[in-house]
Amino acid sequence: MAKVPAVASGDDVAAYKAVLQAVLDKRPSGTRQRLATALGKNRSFISQISNPSYAVPIPARHLDIIFEICHLSVDERQAFLEAYGRAHPRRLKLIKDAAPTRELRIQLPDLGDEVRNRELERVVEEFVQKVARLFEQNKDR
Repeated sequence: MAKVPAVASGDDVAAYKAVLQAVLDKRPSGTRQRLATALGKNRSFISQISNPSYAVPIPARHLDIIFEICHLSVDERQAFLEAYGRAHPRRLKLIKDAAPTRELRIQLPDLGDEVRNRELERVVEEFVQKVARLFEQNKDR
């Protein structure tokens, strides 16, 4: 199981940010920008929410997108959620009470280039996430 990185101050916010920072450091260079785009934020926001030295907490509503874009392993996700739960017990309840998701498989054309294929997959995933959020926001209307 992934360990929550040691943080000198013992600060739980810094602990979950250290997990996220470690995950981002292992991902391709464009991951931070894709995450910023998916969240509708500037890249500097990603730096703030992934840097353990900043006290800015990560909003619970962003966690699903972070998990999806960053492709956290089961161990990384568990380590992150343990630290997040210690830092924000009420926010973690919101995550657990969130609407369940389901998987849909679709077939996409093979563009003949792995980079272009991954980019197409990313665009489709982001589009579906945005549409789902719109439906969720408008369900009470």
